[in-house]
Parts: sequence; C-alpha cells; structure tokens
Amino acid sequence: MDHTANFSIQGLSCGSCVGRVERALAGAAGIQVAEVNLATRRARVTFDPSATDIGAIEQLITQAGYPAQHQPSEAPPSAPDFRSEGDALRRQVWIAAALALPLLLVEMGSHLVPAIHLWVDANLGAWNHPTQALLASAMLLGPGRHFFSHGLVALIKRRPDMNSLVALGTGTAYAYSIVVLVWPTLLPSAAQAVYFESAAVVIFLVLLGRMLEARAKGQAGEAIQRLVGLQPDQALVVVNGEPQLRAIASIQVGETIRVRPGERIALDAEVISGSGHVDESMLTGEPAPVRKGQGDTLVGGTLNTTASFDARVNNNGNNTVLAKIIATVQQAQATKLPIQSLVNRITLWFVPTIIGLSLTTLLVWLIATGDLALGLVAAVSVMIIACPCAMGLATPISIMIGTGKAAEWGVLFRRGDALQTLSSVTTVAVDKTGTLTEGKPVVTDVIAMPATTQSQILNLAAALEAHSEHPIARAITLAAEQPPVAGNVVSVTGGGLTGRVASQSVRLGAAHLMTADFSALADRLNGLSDAGKTLAFLEADGEALGVIAVSDAIKPTTPRAIKALQAAGLKVVMVSGDQAAAAQAIGDQLGINDVIAGVLPEGKVDAIRALQARGPVAFVGDGINDAPALAAADVGIAVGSGTDVAIESAEVVLMGGDLGGVVDAVTLSRASLRNIHQNLFWAFGYNVALIPLAAGLFYPALGWLLSPMFAAGAMGLSSVFVVMNALRLRSLKRSERADT
Repeated sequence: MDHTANFSIQGLSCGSCVGRVERALAGAAGIQVAEVNLATRRARVTFDPSATDIGAIEQLITQAGYPAQHQPSEAPPSAPDFRSEGDALRRQVWIAAALALPLLLVEMGSHLVPAIHLWVDANLGAWNHPTQALLASAMLLGPGRHFFSHGLVALIKRRPDMNSLVALGTGTAYAYSIVVLVWPTLLPSAAQAVYFESAAVVIFLVLLGRMLEARAKGQAGEAIQRLVGLQPDQALVVVNGEPQLRAIASIQVGETIRVRPGERIALDAEVISGSGHVDESMLTGEPAPVRKGQGDTLVGGTLNTTASFDARVNNNGNNTVLAKIIATVQQAQATKLPIQSLVNRITLWFVPTIIGLSLTTLLVWLIATGDLALGLVAAVSVMIIACPCAMGLATPISIMIGTGKAAEWGVLFRRGDALQTLSSVTTVAVDKTGTLTEGKPVVTDVIAMPATTQSQILNLAAALEAHSEHPIARAITLAAEQPPVAGNVVSVTGGGLTGRVASQSVRLGAAHLMTADFSALADRLNGLSDAGKTLAFLEADGEALGVIAVSDAIKPTTPRAIKALQAAGLKVVMVSGDQAAAAQAIGDQLGINDVIAGVLPEGKVDAIRALQARGPVAFVGDGINDAPALAAADVGIAVGSGTDVAIESAEVVLMGGDLGGVVDAVTLSRASLRNIHQNLFWAFGYNVALIPLAAGLFYPALGWLLSPMFAAGAMGLSSVFVVMNALRLRSLKRSERADT
C-alpha cells in the first residue's frame, strides 16, 4: 500500500527550483507522485514503501541541492515560519545596505553631483577603486554568499536556478571590475569602467525583495497560523475531583477536562456535566454560539462563552477535528492546479534559456559595437531581470490564501485542484434531504383505512423502521408509542422495507413497492404530495392499511443560497430519490425548475452524467448516501456536520451544513482563479516586456539601456507584486457572494 509523507525544503527560491526537485523525485524508483509547493516550501510525496523510504526521499531532495526534512504525521500541526525567515533576511538587508550605500554614493554620486566628485578625488584619490573593491568583496562574501554557495553549485550540476542568475550577474560585474582594477591594460581604455556598485546594489535589492516577499508570505499563511493557534497549550484535567493544569500533549483519551468560561476547549470531547454555549465560528463560520449539554460533542479549538463544564476527551493529537482541518488545508495548498503544470514546464527551462540569451546579448553587443562595457551591462541586466520568481509564485500563493480563507468560512477544499475545477462549473446539482432541507423529517399526517387506527399504523411501521437509519425512519419511530418487534426485515433499495411482524407479512415504503390497492385514498394523497410531503405506504398480507406523510422543513438559508447561485449564472438542478410530487413541490417553493426525482443512488450517477453533457457539474449531497454521485461529479461538495472533515467521496466539505457554503466555495474559487490569471499575466508580461529593454534592443534608436541595479529592483518588485495581489483575497467578503 502506498504511503504519503510531507517534507520541508530549504532553499526553494523560484519555479525552476520546484521543477528540479520534482524531476529528481519523479525519476526515482518507488515514487508515485511528488508535488512541491514554492509558497509553503513543502513537498508531498506518495511512494511505495517496499521500493523506497523516508530517508532515501530526503536524500534525493537534498542531493538536488535543497536540504529536506521529513515532517512526521504525528507531529503537531504547524505553519511555515516565514516570520523567522523575514527576521533573518532583515538582518542581511541592513548589512547589505551598510555596504551598498557608500558604493552607490561614491560611484553614482560622482557622476551625478559635482560636489561629490570633488570630495571623492580630494579624500580617496587613488584609493577610490580599491575601497570600492573592498566593500564589494565584503558584500559578496557576506550577505551575498548564499547566492554563490547555492547558485554556482547548481550551475556546476547543470541545474541553474534563481541563485545562479544572481551569482552569474553580480559575479560577472565584480570579476570585470577586478580586471579593470588590477590589469587595466588588458582592456581598451573606453572599457575601463568598474561596476562594483552594481554588484553590491543588485545583491541588496534582491535581498530586500526576498525580505518583502517573506513578510507578505507570512501574511498569506496567517489562516493556517490562526488555526494552529486555536488549540491552547495547557488544560485543566480533573483527577480525583481536583483540577490539575497539564500540557495538552500529556492528556489521554478518556480523561476528563474542565473548561471555564472564556477558555478555548483543548481537545475533542463530550460533555459529562454542566452546560453552556460554545462559539463554533472557527469550525462552521457561523457566529451564533451553540448550546451544549450532557452528551453533546465539543470540538477542540472552539470557545466556551458562558459557563463551566466537564468533558471526557474523545480525540487527541492528530486525531482531533482541528488537526484534521489543518492537515486538509495544508494538503489542498500543496496540490498543483492543472494550470500550474504549464507554468512548471516553462520555468524548468527558463533559467538555462535566460543564461543563453544573456550570452547572446553580450556577443551581439561585441559584434555590433565592440563596446565590451555596454555589452556587459546589457548581459547582466538580462540575467537579473528575467528571474522566474514571480512565475513560480503566481499559482501556489493564490491557492495558499484562497484555501485558507475558505477554511475561515467553514469551507474545506480537500484538494487544491477543486479550486480551479469549481470555477468552471456551469451546473450545481443538489440532493434534497439534508441539503436543501433540515434533514430532520417529522410525521405530519397519518391516513388510515377503515378498521385501522393511526396508532396501529405508526406502531407497525415503526417495527420495520427500527431496522433503518434513514431520516424518515427516525421520524416514524419517534412518532410511534409501542411498536412491536419485526423479523426478517429486508431493505429494498429505493423502495422501502419488508418484514414480518407476528404472523403478518408487512411492506412499508414507496407506492411501487406495494401490492395492495390504495386508490380509495387518492384524493387525500394528492393534496399531501402537492404540499411537498413524502408518503410512506403500509400494507400487511397484501391489504392496504394506510399512509404516513412525513415533512422535512426547508433550511432557512436555502432560498437565499439558491437565488445567489442562480444570480452567479449557475443552473441549479435538484436530484432526489424522493417521490416526484414531493420533490417537485420543494423545487417549486425554491424556484428550481429542473427536478429529477425518484432516482436510486445509481440513477443519481446517471443524472449527473447526463448533466455533464452541458458542461462541468458540481454535486452537493450529504457525503454518505450520495457517495456515488459525489464521486461522479466534476466537483463533489459534501454538506458536513461541522466535524465531518474527511469525507472521502467529496473534494469540498461544507462544515456548516449550509447550502450557502456552496455560494462561498464558488465565490472563492472564481476569485482565486481570477487572481491566478492576474498573477500569471503580470509575471509573463513583465518578462516579455522587460527582457528586450534589458538586452538593449531600444538603445540604438532611443538610448534606453537598463542598469543592472534597476533590473534587480524590478525583479524583486515583481515577486512582491504577485504576493500582494494574492493577499487581496484575504479581504474578500461573504456578503459579495451573490455578486460573484
């Protein structure tokens, strides 16, 4: 059986890095799937444990040039530590600024401000260029050392990345300047210019861009960080009637914890004494506190608002609902969207192409003008400005923020690619019971044939329904007073139940299951069907006994959600196993024109496939009875109970159990894809527009030649722009969902 493991990876800086790690893993024996995420700097690898192991995978990634560390599944949930990364980069930026600023003032200032030129001549004189060389050397050996230690190694291994581009660009400028300083006679007098300040300022600007990017990524990962921070570190454990403060990691299943007002519930538990109200908004997205009493389930991370109570721990560690939510969000963030595959193929070959283009630029300048200095400036600018960082970040950063925002709204994307697929859906098919309705039917009418009482009908029906878990079965058993015991009960799929009660052969369910004649009740039954009620027919030994009418109230939020979906241009179709008349009545109340009723679970799959002829289809169901339809749809959306976060048949889980969550999911999907397209347009457009400028294509006609310093600034800002654009998803409001 295949296993899946997660790894944190150091040194990932661009899309080319991601491509190289994935290529190194894809070619190894035993590895089935490898997905590397630049935004989170994690890899998710599915492998055959009989052919390889965790240590071998770590070694493969490390040998590719990126140190890796396995993240055990039993480890507590965590978020990437972008804050520490940002702090470390900030220190490097300050050092780089202290070294680059004097160089910039001395070299560029001398060209722009006559007073500075006079000061440099008077105070530095012949020591001007040696001083610049000293400062530039300190820059390359200090803050810039990372680019060379990683970039040159990657280049030697023929796996160049962003670090290689920076190392080649700054190293070339530095080496050229050293030649001018030490062996000036090797070059024509017109080419004897030094570029120490360019090498230093480029490193400073690249580091500054990385620092800003790390800060922005820290904001992007706040959704995960907030989820991780919901679980307290300690809790009160009741031992022999006395509360003791203990670390969460030491609390075992079955122990009793005490939760005081204003405290977060430490672990999943069940109330055993006391009662109060709990704020479950972190789970469902709904702000109204929920009353909890003896026997009710508590979810770790939710907030006790009113009273103290004791609860028995049901789950701890990675088995808690909160841990599963975090793992689900992280899994979605690590998933590659189909659109990302194209980007990865491009960025994998982008760096070698740019190196070749840079060398070509230098040769063209030398052949056309013979000006080595200007050719060098153009070649270095091409190398620096074309770094594919923004392209590598364009997709994963938007997925990271979009799925995190979805979790805040009670929508879990179990797979990140569902984020893209859902944006293209044209039809939303919905189940009726438990999706459009409360899923808690009640008996409203009992129609008895002559010589049969309502009580007899309910008790006889309840005898069979005691063997069923269907919501209608629960409604009938609750309405009965003293049901007898039934035997030989058999469930007829899509029909009902058969069995024996005492000496009678009893049938209960849909009209087509019956052998008796119920025509005497036709007029009364038509009125019940028109009201949207579900009818359960009852017969014994082939004789009609009566009919039980069951009604399931429409959820208060359903009408608004249906209107919002239709306003978003989506076609809403009801697909139900209920009787046609009852389903159509609900459809009429909600404004759903297309109703497919009376279908078995297999029939729902057929209905989904028929709808897919018009375009991609999302199916919304309860995630258990509707598993085949959820799996058949382009996107399966399961309406959960708040704790049902791992429904295997669905790509999306609505923890609030509210159809409005579908509107939220569609809103986030469309907004995220729109954001990704904007990022990719910027990243590709930026390179297409600025590479010709950096190469000096416009220099002969307009005199435009991009300095390597400006190229470095533009490169850094492009990545920051992509991340900042993705951060706009954090401000998306649920109130906008009808306008998606």
